[in-house]
Amino acid sequence: MKHQTKTSRSLGRFATATALSTSLLAAATSAVHADEALADLVERVSPSVVTVLSSREPAQMDLAKGPTDRMPFPEGSPFEDFFKNFGPQQGIPDQFRNQQPSSGLGSGFILDAEGWIVTNHHVVDGADTVTVRLSDDREFDAEIIGVDEQTDLALLRIEANDALPFVELGDSSEIRVGEDVMAVGNPFGLGGTVTKGIISAKGRNIAVGPYADFLQTDAAINRGNSGGPLFNMDGEVVGVNSAIYSPTGGSVGVGFAVASDIVEMVVEDLKDDGKVDRGWLGVSIQNVTPDLAAALGLENAKGALVSSVVAGSPSDGALETGDVILTFDGQDVPNSNDLPKLVAAAGIGETVQVVVLRSGNTKTLDISLGQFTAAQNAQRDVAEPEETSALEAMGATVAELTDSARAEIGVGDDTQGLVITSLSSSGPAAKAGLQVGDVIVRVGNEAITTPQTLSAALDAGQTDPALLLINRAGQQIFVAVELV
Repeated sequence: MKHQTKTSRSLGRFATATALSTSLLAAATSAVHADEALADLVERVSPSVVTVLSSREPAQMDLAKGPTDRMPFPEGSPFEDFFKNFGPQQGIPDQFRNQQPSSGLGSGFILDAEGWIVTNHHVVDGADTVTVRLSDDREFDAEIIGVDEQTDLALLRIEANDALPFVELGDSSEIRVGEDVMAVGNPFGLGGTVTKGIISAKGRNIAVGPYADFLQTDAAINRGNSGGPLFNMDGEVVGVNSAIYSPTGGSVGVGFAVASDIVEMVVEDLKDDGKVDRGWLGVSIQNVTPDLAAALGLENAKGALVSSVVAGSPSDGALETGDVILTFDGQDVPNSNDLPKLVAAAGIGETVQVVVLRSGNTKTLDISLGQFTAAQNAQRDVAEPEETSALEAMGATVAELTDSARAEIGVGDDTQGLVITSLSSSGPAAKAGLQVGDVIVRVGNEAITTPQTLSAALDAGQTDPALLLINRAGQQIFVAVELV
């Protein structure tokens, strides 16, 4: 009996060891197959990835800045020291900038056999000539069909005597965080470089503009990768590598690619007439925070809160300040970042249905969209208001809005309200994010013109927290102030 038990145990240990060996062998075989599959994928898509070389004459160079200083967002942005474009140009010493042409280096990819090529706008920005080098080292002069600064994309065209290798755009909305991706490009002039990583996040906004939607990846990308493709494991392009977060200028594993769904829309527009036409609603919007949701009577923080309506715009007479846009043209608006993309994708002159929450009730509005132009940005002014009265409930002092105050703080003649002249650091107003110089335009539905009307509106306590509409340097936003 003891002999049988000992034998059984020996057989059990043998079976376990055999199973473990089999499992390890299977895992090793699987890893080998995965490596082979990746190598096959690289071999298949690499011929479609190109090097983009741009140049411009010295007279057109920006002598105030080095070529690598340009970024896809305004100067002074809090991201300026950290976000870097990957090109297109190599640095030129100051003493030679007046004497040498500017040369740039980036990446791109062929979108069909006829020679349509996608790259970044900043790769070809200001270029006099653009040359495309294929993976087989053939070079072609490229025509810039069109560019779109709002999404940092450009469309090129080359004429070749034979059909060119190409890749297709994938569906970036379907890719999930954690999925494997692969970047192919020309970092530091080292053509045909392949790096692998995962999708780290989706829907990133990196201050390029309201119409760009970025995928974040930890695949190593550097200067020269600009305009190159980010592939999924099916060999489809899910993004165009455009920017990195980097305190040093080198890759730290935080890269950003324009999502392919945006690329597809932009490319189709550029193919049509060389420019991107976008719908225009004519409103300023902000996110609905949990505090604002409570003040507005919303169960959940969702939608885009209208903080102002542009006079003469498609929304003038339809939308109102304080409306929360819940759906646009049949599509939900989860937050304010989603609305500009939906509006931009809609047809100019098209009448769309917009569902809003207004004073606790939902309303459906029909709005005919206009066309977005760069000239629709508001201008601002800028001085020192006089203190007149204190509002203990808010922890703030306010003053009536004089002409000199309007000029100092940058609001128009048509703005009415009270300007905040001081704040208690521990008061509700300061905690809610109000600032000295903000103009209180409205509390709830009550227009504010004097300290008395402000006190009365706060005492009425229509909502808790109180919903304040303020004008900050010409831009209207809502703030929820807890007065308890």
